[in-house]
Amino acid sequence: MENVKQKRPLGFYVCSLAFTFERFAFYSAKWLLAVFVVASLADGGLGLTPADGAKMSANLVAFTYLAPLFGSVISDRFVGARYLVPIGMILMGSGYLVGANATSALMVNMMIVMVSIGTGLFKPQTNAITGRLFKDKDQLDGAFSTQYSFVNFGSFIGTTIIGLITKAQGYSFSFTVCGIIMFIGAIGFIFGWRFLGEAGKKPFKVNEHEEEKVQETIEKKEEKRPLTTIEKKRVAAIVLVSFFSVIFWVFWYLAYMPVYYYWGGEAGLADWTIGNFAVPTSWFDSLNAFMCISLGPLLGGLWVRLAKRPQGDLSMFKKTSLGMITLGISYVIFAGADIARGSGLANLGWIIAFGIVLSLGEMLFSPLGNSFISKFSPPRLLSAMMAVWTLAVFFAGKSYGWLYEFTLKFKFVNAYLTIAAIAILSGIILWAIDGKLKGLVVEDEKEEYNVNTAVENPPNDFSV
Repeated sequence: MENVKQKRPLGFYVCSLAFTFERFAFYSAKWLLAVFVVASLADGGLGLTPADGAKMSANLVAFTYLAPLFGSVISDRFVGARYLVPIGMILMGSGYLVGANATSALMVNMMIVMVSIGTGLFKPQTNAITGRLFKDKDQLDGAFSTQYSFVNFGSFIGTTIIGLITKAQGYSFSFTVCGIIMFIGAIGFIFGWRFLGEAGKKPFKVNEHEEEKVQETIEKKEEKRPLTTIEKKRVAAIVLVSFFSVIFWVFWYLAYMPVYYYWGGEAGLADWTIGNFAVPTSWFDSLNAFMCISLGPLLGGLWVRLAKRPQGDLSMFKKTSLGMITLGISYVIFAGADIARGSGLANLGWIIAFGIVLSLGEMLFSPLGNSFISKFSPPRLLSAMMAVWTLAVFFAGKSYGWLYEFTLKFKFVNAYLTIAAIAILSGIILWAIDGKLKGLVVEDEKEEYNVNTAVENPPNDFSV
């Protein structure tokens, strides 16, 4: 039996390491931005309110999800993806240097714009190059799973180290480190070009003009027929599940804000000390990355065992409903920490428990994503359905800052128990309609046969 790892081209590791550098800097800067904005002027911050910090953090998350929609068009039609990747990394690095010298909210917003545009040039292009490095498309699932480990490793190392650097050297130096990391990553990627073969040398629509002609023929044939009943049902399922996705990710991103501002920070209500060591709040982000790395193989093994049962594995929708319910339980822990502390400081164990359960919820919910859309979207609507999903995450990212500001009007326990109830109820509803959702996406063999005989099967990989 051949070793799959030996088959992976060196270019795959060039792309994966680029993600490690990029996620190191991004997640470090995401935390830095949130705490820098609210730190006092005397401590080197801007002295703004936690609500301001939450909204700026939300903008960074939201627009780095939106920008890749436009970046993909550039690599599709104008510039080879391999050239856009280092340009994006350099632009992100330059943005972090702007953050290192920021003396106003305007400069922070300038950093957000630069990082967002850089992400748009980097992320979809790096994924697309990875996809074109493998002749055997059956290897892609394993390859992207491995690449996800590189992503989490970068996040874990970054937030762990930057938290310590910030304590010792301050915010400006830490932003500078993020910038330098991006420049190093860009140089490394350029040196790795020779391992990429022809992947990403030309715009994808130019490089694959023959495949594009085939796709255009397919699309013309498909446009002549209306959507089938099963396709309409699948579109409805994608739109409905996107709604649940907004709820999940709004609450997931929101979770970090109280950790930074309510439990952490100068007026923090949790005891972050272990002996004489003060734990940086960035290590909450590190905990999430560590749990994602650890839980991936465990959950994968669990799903394999469940699949061997007579009734088979849990459906995708039941897994995601469990993710939503688990998210709600994490917020119950959050509220419990505030109740248990009384008039004193909460034990750090509460925050750790919250982070562990929050990460478990993410790992249960996250399989829904792009694979769901790729599998069930009608081919002619694939781009539109991907846009729906991306815009759902953008909306979630954009909203959590405003939601955090709204929660500040209420007692902590009341606000977060309400959020817990909404998340748990949403999960219960998703579980309850599992049968109907499966009915929307399940293949009608007869109808699928008629569709497939009317329209030629497209080549395996047109997506960017």
